[in-house]
Amino acid sequence: MLDIRELREHPTDMEARLKTRDPSIDLAPIFELDDARRKLIGEVEELKAEKNRGSQEVAARKKAGQSAEDLFGRLSEISTRTSKLDEALRGVERDIEDLVGRLPNVPHSSVPVGGKDDKIVLRTFGSRREPGFAVRHHLEIGEERGLLDFRRAAAIAGAKFPMYVGRGALLEMALIQFMIFHHARRGYTPIFPPFVANAESFFVSSQLPKFADDVYAIEKDGLYLNPTAESILVNLHRGEILAAEELPKKYVAYTPCFRREAGSYGEEERGLIRVHQFNKVELFKFTVPETSYAEQDALIEDAESVLQALGMHYRVALLTTEDMAQQASKTVDLEVYLPGQGRYYEVSSCSNCEAFQARRGNIRYRPSPKEKPAFVHTLNGSGLATSRLMAAILENNQAEDGTIEVPAALRPLVGFDTL
Repeated sequence: MLDIRELREHPTDMEARLKTRDPSIDLAPIFELDDARRKLIGEVEELKAEKNRGSQEVAARKKAGQSAEDLFGRLSEISTRTSKLDEALRGVERDIEDLVGRLPNVPHSSVPVGGKDDKIVLRTFGSRREPGFAVRHHLEIGEERGLLDFRRAAAIAGAKFPMYVGRGALLEMALIQFMIFHHARRGYTPIFPPFVANAESFFVSSQLPKFADDVYAIEKDGLYLNPTAESILVNLHRGEILAAEELPKKYVAYTPCFRREAGSYGEEERGLIRVHQFNKVELFKFTVPETSYAEQDALIEDAESVLQALGMHYRVALLTTEDMAQQASKTVDLEVYLPGQGRYYEVSSCSNCEAFQARRGNIRYRPSPKEKPAFVHTLNGSGLATSRLMAAILENNQAEDGTIEVPAALRPLVGFDTL
């Protein structure tokens, strides 16, 4: 969440920067409500001051043995009026919080202005595989080899829910285990968290209120299915004040992820490309502001190290203002190449959210024992999402006879070299 004081102090600049993310953003309704809020506060304070003076007068008259009956009516009116104004004030403050809560984060100065097609490729690793045969789509070969079964999954849960079978299931579990231990060795504390969270947690992570229609809700219990472990991990220190020497705090967690992914998609996004449920290993950091962008660079390297260990060709892309998640100030994507479709797909988004989530969750640190607490910066990145990574393995590691080579790093976990 943005700081209302910063919006108030720099309205023109803040609106201009936010419009690079969404041209329809208009801060005027927020400022109108903020003016109304300050007027209500002024009225309430005047009434409370008058009530205080009246109460003092009543006490003085009683002490002097004089009647104060003529004051009681006005004091009652003040109490009634104050209660109504307090209720109106709470309503205005809720409206302000709702509107500010829907605003995206302000983009970092290094983020290019533009849409989804304007991202900047920063670098690539390895080379595209150019086999002398037609590489088959991962869904076709996965179902033919008995690794994937979307038909039975659809009968159980509906379309866009995957099911891994046999060696496909073993490979999926090996990917998760490999990535958890890989990142733990790189200094991340493993977390096995709940897979559901309450509304307050989803507000802190920024799923609510703006994206309520995109998440699965368990209405009876007031809970939501986790769309990414970021939503869980950002709440680990909600309401806490951390010591500067504790930072950065680095966590890695596995969760299944659930997303409605509203809308229809083309042929190129069938199979594992866009599904309602997928597995993901998530990296998360709490840092001091001064080092957060250096920590983002390190986070990107940690996510890249998985792709390198699996022998994957990939590219690193800097997203534009309009293509980032609401909470992000700067995002860098890792994209793997799928030869069966001739295009790149994102397998990790590594974002610096600065103080946006910390302000929502009141997550602070104390720079030194005598200093006032300040908000931490939060960072997140997939390390990695398995569904598209599985698609990349099935398509990039194909032989002409349809055999699929298992990445060397996973062979000790699955016990076989090929699918």
